[in-house]
Amino acid sequence: MENMEFEDLKQESDDLKGISLREILNGTLLTRGIILKYIGLIIWFTFLGIVYIGNSYHAEKVARSITVLQREVKELRAESITTASELMRLNRQSRIQQMVRNSQLELKESEEPPYKIKK
Repeated sequence: MENMEFEDLKQESDDLKGISLREILNGTLLTRGIILKYIGLIIWFTFLGIVYIGNSYHAEKVARSITVLQREVKELRAESITTASELMRLNRQSRIQQMVRNSQLELKESEEPPYKIKK
């Protein structure tokens, strides 16, 4: 029994050594039993290769997207700081008084300090 398996392995090895370019090009390689025996494995490796290539394309796309989003976050952070400083400048008491005078509202600043109303 073992001798028979050894003979089969030796035959498969000899079949693989005898592959020529002509057999690959004219298609007779595919009709050999050794190739047909491993067609499932070949298809599986082909599928894995396609998945691997697709995964690398997806990873590159995600990396480009992350770079764009990081750049956008930097720009928005700078805009936020600028807006906050502008708001602080507009909220100064002297600036508010000037805006009231310029808009000619009849508002006056209270000269009495604020006080709490107690019950």
